[in-house]
Amino acid sequence: MSQPKPEVQTPQPAIKLSSTDDYRDGYANSVQVRMSVWDFFLVFGTMSQDSPEEVKLHNFQGVYLSPQQAKALWNVLGHNLAQYEQTFGALALEPQVQSQGGPVH
Repeated sequence: MSQPKPEVQTPQPAIKLSSTDDYRDGYANSVQVRMSVWDFFLVFGTMSQDSPEEVKLHNFQGVYLSPQQAKALWNVLGHNLAQYEQTFGALALEPQVQSQGGPVH
């Protein structure tokens, strides 16, 4: 009877992080998601409401992701949110009124 061959593990490459000259951090409390067959488009912005009649959105960054990268982001966010809730408690979302074809915030 033959012995199973030991599994050969390929070493992982080292990851070297750097930032471009135009890199910036930003705070967003609004994210609009659009999708097509080829990609997902995330538009980040800040939302404010000075009166009950009007909500202002100031978009500052749009990011295109491939469907594969969007799914990887979904997995990473889900994992990190689960850890956050385990540490700090469950997050509750306000009820959303869905409009026909509008952005998701």
